[in-house]
Amino acid sequence: MSWTTPVDVLAAVCILLGAVLTLIAAIGQVRMPDLLSRMHAATKPQVLGTVLVVIGLSLSLRDPAVVGMLLLVVLLQMATSVVSSHMVGRASFRAGQVRDDLLVVDELSDGDAHEEPRGAP
Repeated sequence: MSWTTPVDVLAAVCILLGAVLTLIAAIGQVRMPDLLSRMHAATKPQVLGTVLVVIGLSLSLRDPAVVGMLLLVVLLQMATSVVSSHMVGRASFRAGQVRDDLLVVDELSDGDAHEEPRGAP
C-alpha cells in the first residue's frame, strides 16, 4: 500500500462532503422563508462546500500549477460571496423586502435602539 491510496480516499471524502454541503445549500434556497435566510443558506455551506471540493481536487491531482489555480478560485469565491450577499441583503432591506417579524436583531433600521452614533467619526 503506497501513500497515494489514503490520499485518494481523503480526496474522495472531501469531494463527497463538499457535494453534500452544496446540496444542503440548494435545499436551503428552496426551503427558507425569506430572503435573508435564503442568502445565509446559500453562502455559508456553498463556500465551505467549494473549499472542500477544491481540497479534494488538490489532493487528487497533486500538480502545483493546478493547486495554485484552485487556491485562487477559493480566495475569489470567499471574497465575492461575502461581498455580494452583503450588498443583496442591504439592498433588500432598504427596498422593504425583509420580513420584520423574522428578524432577531435589526441594526439597519433608523430607530433609537443604538446608543452609539452610526457611521465614521
